[in-house]
Amino acid sequence: MDISTFDDLLAAARAQPQPQRLLFVFAGVELPDDATPAQRAAFEQGQGGALVPQMCVDKSPDELASFDQLKEEATSFGQAWGMVFAAAMSGAPGKAPTSADADEPLKKMVEAIRQGQIQAYIPFDPQGRAVRLG
Repeated sequence: MDISTFDDLLAAARAQPQPQRLLFVFAGVELPDDATPAQRAAFEQGQGGALVPQMCVDKSPDELASFDQLKEEATSFGQAWGMVFAAAMSGAPGKAPTSADADEPLKKMVEAIRQGQIQAYIPFDPQGRAVRLG
């Protein structure tokens, strides 16, 4: 399935044979203190920078009606973010994963994003569109 919007992700999660739990890490993009003048110039043009996880949450697909709902909840925490990374975890037959089940995978996801290891996740921009990085 081609996932080009957040709604595509929700539809795919709901269509899975096993119950799903969606994991989200909201990240900002910052320029490191030791950036070179060339890196600073590129950053000012919207390129480069380091991903910095700001907050994370897990939800069942049934808890989310749309990207706008997720965005509104994230905004209520008052943290600026420029991208949200998404992943899904499957439950057992007839048993959906719980928030407690998601704790460790979310911690690993935050750390992976902090280290720039983002290939396993789907990044979405603030409008809910999937983006290609790299």
